[in-house]
Amino acid sequence: MLKSLQLVALAFLAVFGAVRAQSAGRDIYPDPARAKTDLAAALRTAAQTHKRVLVDFGGNWCGDCQVLDIYFHNARNLPLLEGNFLLVHVNVGHYDENLDLASQYQIPLQKGVPALAVLSDKGKLLHSQQSGEFAPMGRMDPSAVTTFLMQWKAAKAGCSAVMINC
Repeated sequence: MLKSLQLVALAFLAVFGAVRAQSAGRDIYPDPARAKTDLAAALRTAAQTHKRVLVDFGGNWCGDCQVLDIYFHNARNLPLLEGNFLLVHVNVGHYDENLDLASQYQIPLQKGVPALAVLSDKGKLLHSQQSGEFAPMGRMDPSAVTTFLMQWKAAKAGCSAVMINC
């Protein structure tokens, strides 16, 4: 029994290590100078498509930010993300870039990154993570991202709170 538990633990560590290694060195967050331009473009597109804008504050150095991006793009979350949101990555450097945007969208960077803000298709702030909810993403399950995306996607026309597949 103990040996099988040890084997399961080793397998988990091997898979988790492979995911971490796969994400290492990937540039998810563009040059910090692009943040305002990228956000403005997403807001223009959101106004036309009626999607919400998901603003992801983080940095390429951040392992938890890398894991969040992997979770965004897994088989369960990618359709939710692409069908309902426009994703904008805002590079905060080493907590010394785009501080004005973080403040504007009520993101307390001192609580850690990644941190998300959800904007309506008209640019109104609907939600901001203010307690570092996703800062320990590397220790979280991808279902936390699924729950977040489901909670903050816009309701489709003709749907109600009692309809499951909207």
